[in-house]
Parts: sequence; structure tokens; C-alpha cells
Amino acid sequence: MSTAKSVRKVKMATASASRKTSRAFAVVKKGSGRLFINGMPYDVYFPNELVQMKVLEPIWLASDYISDVDIEVRVSGGGFMSQADAVRMAIGRALVEYTGSEKLERIYREYDRTILKGDPRQREPKKYGGRRPRARVQKSYR
Repeated sequence: MSTAKSVRKVKMATASASRKTSRAFAVVKKGSGRLFINGMPYDVYFPNELVQMKVLEPIWLASDYISDVDIEVRVSGGGFMSQADAVRMAIGRALVEYTGSEKLERIYREYDRTILKGDPRQREPKKYGGRRPRARVQKSYR
């Protein structure tokens, strides 16, 4: 007696990205066109309109290549702007993987390279003898 399981293939793509100390992981799959960040709609998680526009850029640019996909993103660490950059990059990378389109990758690269390739800069650590990384206590010799 053989038990044959029906395996249903679901087209799905994943990608991760980081910016400063923020880490984001995106999952793109067929759905109804929703974007969730940490289980919340994107406009609830990022109430600032400028940040929302930054997060939605890769979706707007890919509107010709995707139709009705759900995007779920997990993000942690850092501040809200570095989280937005990490989410933006993870969404862009996941959409390129989902579509498999070199043309979409070229569009992202021409529009803004940071949608696919991150910015490696990190915060410089504080050092002794001052309040900030390069600031030092002033001294007077008189």
C-alpha cells in the first residue's frame, strides 16, 4: 500500500539584507498584494510618509513585473530609518529572485544601486578621552 502525497509547488522567494545594525528578512509569495512588516501592515509599522515611500520604491519600480504578491518582512535592530533601508533592500532582492528578471535588476541598478547592494558603513565606536568617537576634552595651558 503506497501513500502518495500530493506536493503542491508554491512559487516563493526569500532574501535578507542589513543596514547598520538593522537586519531584515523578506518572503515574497503569490497572494493578494499585501505588505506586512513584523506582522503589521507597513503603514502601521512605519507611520512616517517619507519612510513609507522609501520602503515602497522597489514595489513601484517592479509593478510591471509582479502582480498580486504578498510580501512579509521581519526586521530587527537599529533605528527606524536603517530598518527602512534594510526592508527596502530585502524587498528589492526578493522581488528580483521571485521574478528572475535581469531587466528588473537593471532597472533597480539604474534607479538606485542601494536597492540591491547595501551601504557597508557602520557607526564608529567611542574612544577614551572624549564623549564621542573623535571628540577630545579640550585643555588650556594658561
